[in-house]
Amino acid sequence: MNVLYKILKQDKNSREGVIMATSWLGVIVNILCALIKIIIGALAGSIAIISEGLNNAADVLSSVLTIVGTKLAGKHPTKKHPFGYGRIEYFTSLIISIMILLTAYETFKEAFGLIFEPKKMELSIIVIVIIAVSAVIKFLLGDYVEKQGEKINSQSLIGIGKDSKSDCIVSAVTIIATVVYIVFNLSIDAYAGIITSLFIFKAGFEILRETVDDLIGTAGNEELAANLYKMIRSNPLVLNAADMMLHNYGPDRYSGSVNIEMDHALTVEQIYATIHAMQLEIMHEYGIVVVFGVYAVDRDHENVKEMREYIGRFVQNTEHVISFHALYIDPTNDDIYCDLVVDYDLQNWDELRESFTAYMSEKYSDQRLELVIETEYV
Repeated sequence: MNVLYKILKQDKNSREGVIMATSWLGVIVNILCALIKIIIGALAGSIAIISEGLNNAADVLSSVLTIVGTKLAGKHPTKKHPFGYGRIEYFTSLIISIMILLTAYETFKEAFGLIFEPKKMELSIIVIVIIAVSAVIKFLLGDYVEKQGEKINSQSLIGIGKDSKSDCIVSAVTIIATVVYIVFNLSIDAYAGIITSLFIFKAGFEILRETVDDLIGTAGNEELAANLYKMIRSNPLVLNAADMMLHNYGPDRYSGSVNIEMDHALTVEQIYATIHAMQLEIMHEYGIVVVFGVYAVDRDHENVKEMREYIGRFVQNTEHVISFHALYIDPTNDDIYCDLVVDYDLQNWDELRESFTAYMSEKYSDQRLELVIETEYV
């Protein structure tokens, strides 16, 4: 791989460099496998072997699309696209999945036709050996590509890696069909082709589903969020942090926001200095621009301490309620501000609002409640 990095003039420590080198490795290996299988399949008259070759050819195009997508995704932000072009990688994955599905369809159609019009095949042990060796190579390639994809969070590489590893199952089916024909002179090639097409379809559908999820929008990276929360909460002036949102503009491009609780007695200067220092630390460590919202709280006030315990009991005894934060009593009018965090299984938010309002009224009937109910975004 080091030689490939040098030939391509790519940095092996950069995300783009890893994608480019890994994708070109896939191009080289799959071109060789595709040519060998298509030629052997054509000479032997085996649709199963030809199907494998076509699948490898589709893998070549997948790698090429990944290379093109990575180049386009690396373009600098513009006025029209101020967050850059990172999401192009998702469209690349989408095209790859559609290509795989089309390959599965064509393979299935051809194999299904052979059930009614079987062709004579010329197969030998050499064919089996070649397919087996190809399967081992594809597995090793797929495992390497998938691990590289997980390492740098590239859905395209992960998809290509999984597809390559699934090719080994396809090869096993082809080998079984070949052995059956050689030993028993019984052709199950058409059925092997159909099984092959189903495995190809499964791989394409999984990539499509994951890519559509990314395009629609999924929960933010949990590990990243946990690291950010840990960093923020370690600041001595931050009492708590919640409501984090991580907006994805590509596999490794985020902007975010988070609300923090700080003592109401702090000055604007102290709050600004604290937030600005955390913004710079997060930018340098993770390359993420984070906007902070501030909740002013007074945890030392006796009424607040008592109220926190009172609300805590409600949270512990109420299904679907995870936690609460942003508790504040307005000193000018005694209004109570509070946020409840709920899980996604809660169906009736109005019922929870009424229940909590009634619960608070039992003890704090003379104070107005401003309640916000929300879910966790990461």
